[in-house]
Amino acid sequence: MLAAFKRVRANKGSAGVDGRTVQATSEFLKQAWPATRQALLDGSYRPQPVRRVGIPKPDGGVRELGIPTVVDRLIQQAVLQVLQPLIDPSFSAHSHGFRPGRSAHGAVLEAQQYVQAGRRWVVDVDLEKFFDRVNHDILMDRLAKRIADKRVLGLIRSYLQAGILAHGVSIQRHEGTPQGGPLSPLLANVLLDEVDRELERRGHKFVRYADDCNVYVRSRRAGQRVLQVLRGCYAKLRLKINEAKTAVARVGGRKFLGYRFWASKDEIKLAVAPQALDKMRQRIRELTRRSGGRSLHQVAADLRRYVPGWKAYFRLAQTPGIMRALDAWLRHRLRAIQLKQWRRGPTAFRELRRLGAGVRLATRIAGHAHRWWHTSALGLNAVLTIAYFDRLGVPRFS
Repeated sequence: MLAAFKRVRANKGSAGVDGRTVQATSEFLKQAWPATRQALLDGSYRPQPVRRVGIPKPDGGVRELGIPTVVDRLIQQAVLQVLQPLIDPSFSAHSHGFRPGRSAHGAVLEAQQYVQAGRRWVVDVDLEKFFDRVNHDILMDRLAKRIADKRVLGLIRSYLQAGILAHGVSIQRHEGTPQGGPLSPLLANVLLDEVDRELERRGHKFVRYADDCNVYVRSRRAGQRVLQVLRGCYAKLRLKINEAKTAVARVGGRKFLGYRFWASKDEIKLAVAPQALDKMRQRIRELTRRSGGRSLHQVAADLRRYVPGWKAYFRLAQTPGIMRALDAWLRHRLRAIQLKQWRRGPTAFRELRRLGAGVRLATRIAGHAHRWWHTSALGLNAVLTIAYFDRLGVPRFS
């Protein structure tokens, strides 16, 4: 339980329906833990409803998250720490999501190997509201084949059936496992492992990350056959395929975990998918907007909180030219911010001279100081150089 509490505290999640933060829960449990422990042991413990939170999706719509109370997150984390070492080794080697020692990068690299081997068609399956559609009875049946302790099974079912608190009203839940609880990813893998095993039995080359499954084949006809198999597998689990987003297509026209594949001579390489690039550019525009009165030092600090994480996730991309272009675009935006902050021509002239610009260049830039975007490419890069932004602490994409 102490190890579980350390993990919950490190995750820094928000409060649940009881309003208690992690710190407040720590104080609460000093008195309440003996009774809570006894209720867990005798099977009488009942979780509180989860707090519903809507997170906007990049492609529109809202992803519904269910935030359990800190006490319930603690209990779920403790159960996870016991069950995961027992159950995880039985999962397919082609499953990469939410598993110790595995990552999205491993999934992408495995997919790249299949495409490089000549499997240039992909069966890209998208499940419709997967976490909201999990059938409790089917999931508990699959869990009962792996877990003998009926108290643990009863506790897990009670978490599945805990209500959802939305706008002050508690709604009973008869299906679904809310995203936001520590146990949900493991439960998802237990349910979908059945599909993995069927694909393995048939000898297919596939990669799965959570509910995102791609099967790599050599022709459209083979892909259509695989898709029919998958329809049957998911139907047995009472899961619904999103037909609008599911397709049998050439790999170059699809994305997987934010990446896309592209051919360079005889080699298949990785690039950032256009959708992921668009999302990143929009975020950079927000961080480098020319309103708000922030200094370049403040903007650079905001960029340091975002760019390194994005760059770390997309470090597999084999497109150095695109990354250099992103660097140039970002510096262009920062130069425009600086011009706007100087505001007037005389101020721009004085500051440019202070930074080492010659009289002729300073005069030319200051004469167009009100045209921020245009003028930021009018020789200002000779003054606000790459080294200048490096000293400022602006992170690079390349």
